[in-house]
Amino acid sequence: MDILTLERLETLFFGHGYAKIPSNLPEYTFYCRTEVQGINVLYVIDYRQGLYISEDQYAHMKEKIVEFFQARGEQEVHVMTLVLCADTGKAKKLCENDSFCWMIDVQTFRLIIHETQVADFYGWKDLLEEYLFSLAQERQGMMGADGTPKKIKDLRNLSWANVFLVAVNVIVFLICTFTGDLLYNRGAFNIEALLRDGEFYRLFTSVFLHWNVEHLFSNMIVLYYVGAIVERELKTLPYMILYVLSGLAGNIFSMGYAMLGNLYGNSAGASGAVFGVEGALLFLVMTRRGRLESMTVRRVAFAVAFSLYCGFTSVGVNNAAHVGGVLMGFTAAAVIEGCKRLRLFFNHR
Repeated sequence: MDILTLERLETLFFGHGYAKIPSNLPEYTFYCRTEVQGINVLYVIDYRQGLYISEDQYAHMKEKIVEFFQARGEQEVHVMTLVLCADTGKAKKLCENDSFCWMIDVQTFRLIIHETQVADFYGWKDLLEEYLFSLAQERQGMMGADGTPKKIKDLRNLSWANVFLVAVNVIVFLICTFTGDLLYNRGAFNIEALLRDGEFYRLFTSVFLHWNVEHLFSNMIVLYYVGAIVERELKTLPYMILYVLSGLAGNIFSMGYAMLGNLYGNSAGASGAVFGVEGALLFLVMTRRGRLESMTVRRVAFAVAFSLYCGFTSVGVNNAAHVGGVLMGFTAAAVIEGCKRLRLFFNHR
């Protein structure tokens, strides 16, 4: 399944002000942009389809590109070759003597720059590496554990961990309707029970308890829609960890706030965890060039701020849990994404 197509690369080039130069050879494409210092050219060779070019042919083609622009009055012409290849050994022979030639491994989504080649070309190193990283993540979502493409089904996009969390919250609430105060007495968040009796498990169990249908519905409707997006971006296990950590952080913030104000009572709900998922979404949108699916940074930031505002202006709402959850969710998402990038970086070295 080839997701690194010339059409997709063109979209990247066009988005940074480059124009395409018509060519009769489909394996060779050229994109240019006029700068103050001259004209920059991205010369793309698709070296995947059994194409063979000798070093002399390659050098001749590059000279012709420079002559083409010089004939049109351009004095400074800077050409960077990008070789799309599945066989890096074959591609290396083509451009190993050219300092302005990079290889793109279409199988591993790596940008390969040898020591004899320039380390950057007007900012394109970072742009290409970020773009290839996004393609690697996309392919990871499209491929199964055995490396074969997933079947195209609606169930493929269903976020199973998120559905599981929603189901657990609903099932626990249904059990509570039949058992009365039993689970609330044993599992709700209570500072005295934590500190006096050492029942620290309440930091966890209270995240899955809700006082009434309205309380449950308001949390689960947000979790169902927002959590699905976050899980797709972070993947299942990191998402589950983020959810639990956000719930725990919300309760810890609640404990600190309650002790400062001498407010001792029972509390319950997934609000801290849900706000953590919203905090994670805010981070993800910020790092996806300001947009994720149909959401922008402004929209998500407004939604989080509005939710916090509603909590602070309402009675009987555990606002400390909301704040703790948002902060933990945002931080956890940053750590998870950072670990992903580090792992991809070392795998590509």
